[in-house]
Amino acid sequence: MIAIRSGIYLVCLGATVLLFGGALALVGWALPLAWRNRISNAWGRTNLRLQKAVCGLDYRIEGWDNLPPRPCVIMAKHQSAWETIALRGLLPPNQCWILKRELMWVPVFGWAMAVMKQIAIDRKAGTKAVKQVIREGKAALDGGRYVVVFPEGTRTAPGERKKYGIGGAMLAERSGYPVLPIAHNAGVFWRRRGLHKYPGTIDVVVGPLIPSTGRKAPDILREVEDWIEGTVARLPQERGER
Repeated sequence: MIAIRSGIYLVCLGATVLLFGGALALVGWALPLAWRNRISNAWGRTNLRLQKAVCGLDYRIEGWDNLPPRPCVIMAKHQSAWETIALRGLLPPNQCWILKRELMWVPVFGWAMAVMKQIAIDRKAGTKAVKQVIREGKAALDGGRYVVVFPEGTRTAPGERKKYGIGGAMLAERSGYPVLPIAHNAGVFWRRRGLHKYPGTIDVVVGPLIPSTGRKAPDILREVEDWIEGTVARLPQERGER
């Protein structure tokens, strides 16, 4: 039954990409950015509802009142494809994501991402990529957009850790904007390389703002990583735990 429901949802996900992404790719360039953001958020919220209806996969959020009304650098745990969909729908519409440039080459989805003015980096470019994140990220923050970063760079299975990249912390240091850390256990229900979406409730925890003014990037990154990994370790690591 899980395999069937997961397959049905996969078809639904593809349909929403074609519907929302196709609309953005075709007419997004002619729309104000605020409208494009609303369309993207509608895509995320639609998929959250589909996940619950089709797969029995829900979520709960703790610490949502920590989300500031002004822009900040959002650094989130990356365990699954779930958070790339969910955060798009849950966070305020005016978002700018830092992502690998290969995603821009995906038909329809990538074309829609290009319309959204994201920061697409070459992860092999090293210092050049960090400079791009700082330059374009600061412009986005100053323009009133929340910048979303997955500091691990790739999905990490529950119970595992990967080195956190310095780019998001460098952006926070150079821009002076605070960091909002987000932890979750989505990988327990939607594995990083798995097709099955297991029923249950994903825990999402939004942490307190971490200041960046007068601080160096390594110190910012260390505090972010300690908070995220410490919080994830306290969340259920198996389905049915509570």
